[in-house]
Amino acid sequence: MRPAIALTICALSALLVAARGSEKPPAAAVAAVGVAAAGDLLRSGGHRYLDVRTEKEFRNGHVADSLNVPYHFFTSQGKEKNPKFIEQVAAHFDKQDNIVVGCKSGVRSELACFDLMAAQGFENVKNIEGGYDAWVENGFAVKKPQTQDEL
Repeated sequence: MRPAIALTICALSALLVAARGSEKPPAAAVAAVGVAAAGDLLRSGGHRYLDVRTEKEFRNGHVADSLNVPYHFFTSQGKEKNPKFIEQVAAHFDKQDNIVVGCKSGVRSELACFDLMAAQGFENVKNIEGGYDAWVENGFAVKKPQTQDEL
């Protein structure tokens, strides 16, 4: 029985090796930048900030001059991907534009970067490590809604 098991393992291994040769290469990795580097890129004028948080999150505070296109919507059924995300981003950015993408913590923005690269062919997208939370924690300027005292 042992030789049969060994033969089966060898055969399966050979099949896996052969199948591996036909796999597509993995998608290009998303470039990630820390908040300090992201701030430098934005101040240089050559990059724009795409905020992929929800509209509510964006209204509560955001990076100045950023564009908000939610990647997900939070509904009563849970989290749903914005079906028009790519279309909405493509309406504001060209494929060659330099885009710094951020969300709350860096997870949604990384997914958004993958989608932009794979589905639309955007080449110059960078994900902000730690997202908006890291931006705020590091003391970078944000635009917040006016409080009642400021009105």
